[in-house]
Amino acid sequence: MFAILLATTVAFAGQDAPRPALISYEETVRCAGLAQAASELEGGESTDGKALFDAALYWSLAATQAASAAGKPAQAADADQTRARILAVQQLNAANAQARADLARCRARTPDLG
Repeated sequence: MFAILLATTVAFAGQDAPRPALISYEETVRCAGLAQAASELEGGESTDGKALFDAALYWSLAATQAASAAGKPAQAADADQTRARILAVQQLNAANAQARADLARCRARTPDLG
């Protein structure tokens, strides 16, 4: 179901809407890891926590699709996301400015799933 949402978000964005730039597998995995980590750290009770949960879901599924398109085995793709999440938790806990900036960029690229 979400794969269809992702595909339609990109395919039917509208003629006047700018086309989203292609994002590399590595960047997609980074966004998945950051969003998952931020969601875990924030919790799901707040408005921001719910938005982070949606972002984590979106980027996780986008990374899975990107891995599939690249012919990457599912186990390897899962391991990539796990490593990205662990690194992101460490960086966000350490108030790493680059991680926070990367997370902000990822969130800006996340479609509204509400």
